[in-house]
Amino acid sequence: MRGLSLTVLIFLAASCGCAMGQLDANSKADDVLNALRDSGRSIKSFSANVKVNDFDNGTGAETNRFGKVWFLIKPDGEPVMHIVFDQKQVGGKKMIPDKVEYLLDDGWLTLRTDATKTESRMQLVPQGQKVDLFQLGKSPFPMPIGQDPAEIQKQFDVSRQAPANDDPPGTIHLLLKPKPNSPMANRFSSVDIWTDTKTRMPVRIKTVDSKQVRETTADLTDLLVNPDLKNQDVTLPDLPPDWRTSETPLAQ
Repeated sequence: MRGLSLTVLIFLAASCGCAMGQLDANSKADDVLNALRDSGRSIKSFSANVKVNDFDNGTGAETNRFGKVWFLIKPDGEPVMHIVFDQKQVGGKKMIPDKVEYLLDDGWLTLRTDATKTESRMQLVPQGQKVDLFQLGKSPFPMPIGQDPAEIQKQFDVSRQAPANDDPPGTIHLLLKPKPNSPMANRFSSVDIWTDTKTRMPVRIKTVDSKQVRETTADLTDLLVNPDLKNQDVTLPDLPPDWRTSETPLAQ
């Protein structure tokens, strides 16, 4: 799925306003990891606008996609995430309509692309088996949210970075460098996380691939925490009859 990085699926946590201490400018990296753990355990649902920037260091090619994301923990405890991108910008050109839709549910990732009228489904978890799709080192998604900080530090060297002018306002920037020979080192050379000090929510994630060629940055704005989502927010509409479909079960 070369067209869009799965980085957009790492935003799976937010604060519910529980009685936990706020982060501030003096918070250390360990404080941020603890806050991300606690926030990830409190989330029930969220919605937000999302922007994903995909940049190729080799060619200089750059693409931005704009859309919305909805996330929900179902009654059985399993997560479902629906993302709809409806606008695309290539380089500095004008934004154009270009709908791409993702659904992560029941261990399957579904991708629908309007331009080609195609739907592809990829199984990520064996049938009947519950696996934490977002656990570091065991997942296609680099998500240190709701995770034990000690487990994160087994996979990554974590450091706090100095504030920069282009940081999202009111955030703390952590750099995660995969440890040599760790599972994540095969996929990433770095993962950067900007966490909002008030909501304890990651509002920007940047990943650089292991060859340091592809950079993907995802930003969340207009975040709503634990809203009452409707069924259509976390499901796909009926597929038009003229679309082509494909399905890739998990390799046995």
